Amino acid sequence: MTSPGALDRFYSIIPAGGIGSRLWPLSRADAPKFLHDLTGSGQTLLRDTWDRLAPIAGEQRIMVVTGRAHRAAVEAQLPALADANIVLESEPRDSTAAIGLAAAILERREPGVIVGSFAADHVIRNTRLFAATVKEAVAAADAGFITTIGIKPTEAAVGFGYIRCGGELTVTGAPNALAVESFVEKPDLPTAEAYLASDSYLWNAGMFIARADRLLEEIGRSKPALLKGLLELAEAWDDPATRGPAVDRIWPNLEKIAIDYSVAEPAAAAGRLAVIPGYFDWDDVGDFASLSKLNSGGRTTDLAILGADARVLADASSGIVVSQTKRVISLIGVKDIVIVDTPDALLVTTTDNAQRVKSVVDALKVTGSTDVL
Repeated sequence: MTSPGALDRFYSIIPAGGIGSRLWPLSRADAPKFLHDLTGSGQTLLRDTWDRLAPIAGEQRIMVVTGRAHRAAVEAQLPALADANIVLESEPRDSTAAIGLAAAILERREPGVIVGSFAADHVIRNTRLFAATVKEAVAAADAGFITTIGIKPTEAAVGFGYIRCGGELTVTGAPNALAVESFVEKPDLPTAEAYLASDSYLWNAGMFIARADRLLEEIGRSKPALLKGLLELAEAWDDPATRGPAVDRIWPNLEKIAIDYSVAEPAAAAGRLAVIPGYFDWDDVGDFASLSKLNSGGRTTDLAILGADARVLADASSGIVVSQTKRVISLIGVKDIVIVDTPDALLVTTTDNAQRVKSVVDALKVTGSTDVL
C-alpha cells in the first residue's frame, strides 16, 4: 500500500488550456474543449476531471492552471476551487511552463509535495481503477521517479503517442511499476499494429506524477533558463504586489515546450522515468472520429447525435452530428459522416479525415478569419 505520508503530500494539477483545434467549430478559443459536455454526462469535461481527482487529493488540494479569459467559466464550473489554487496564464506557453509553475508554487508553499498533472479534457471511465493507478504512481513518485500513467492499448490507434516499456521496477506500494525505455510519436497503422502485438507499448496519456522538487530538477537539467524563470515567478506569486509585474516581465519570455520533451524523454533516457499501466477506459477526445466512437459505444454502424436541441433525421447513416442550432439536419445513406453545425460555422467531413480539421483552423488563421476561432 502507498504510505499515508505520500498520499497526504499529494496535490493534483489540472492544466486547462488549448482550444482543441481538431474539434473546431465546436471547440473555440472562448469555449475550449474542456468547457463542453462531450459525453452526455450532463457536465463538462473539466468538472468530470475535478470529480475524479477530489476523492484522491481532496478538494482543497487541486490546482487549476488556465488562461485569464477562462477564469470566470472555470470558477463557475468548480465552486470549491480555492482562490489560491487557480493559476492564470497571460498567454499559452505550453505544458512545461504551466505544470512547472504550478509545481514551483506548491513546492514553495509545501516543501516535499508530490504533484500529479491530469489534463482537463480527457474522458476516463472506471474511476476506481483510475484512483488505484494514481495511488501506485504516487508511491513511485515518492521513491524518486518521474512517473507517468500509460494506457493499455485496446486497438492499433494512430492518433496517440506510445510509451515503450522496459523491465519491472521494485517500488514499495507500486507493484505494477515498469521502467520506461522511450517515448514514441504517433505511428502509422502498420507500426501501431506491431506495437499492439508486441505487448510492450502503452498509450501516452500525458499524465505525470512526481515530487515537485524532482520535477523541477528535471526541467532544470534540460531547460535551465526556463526553470530560472519559473522559480522567479513562484517566488513572487503569493504576493499580489509582486505577482503582476513578475508575470508581465517573465511569462512572455518563457520557452514554449511540451513536458514530454523537457522532462519525460530525458528522464526516460537516463533511467529516471517509471510508468504505471492503466487498465481503465481512457480517451483524449482528440478529434471527431474519437468523439463519434465515444458516443456510439464503439459501434461504427451507429450515428451519434450531440446537442440539446438537435433536430436530426437519419436513414442508413453513421458517424456523428453535433448541433448547436435548431436547423433540421437530414442524412440519407451516408457513412462515417461528421457534421458540426454552429450558428456561424458549419463543418462537414468524415471520420477518416477527422485529424485534418486542424488544417482548417490553420487556414482560417492565415486568411484572418479569426472571428470564428
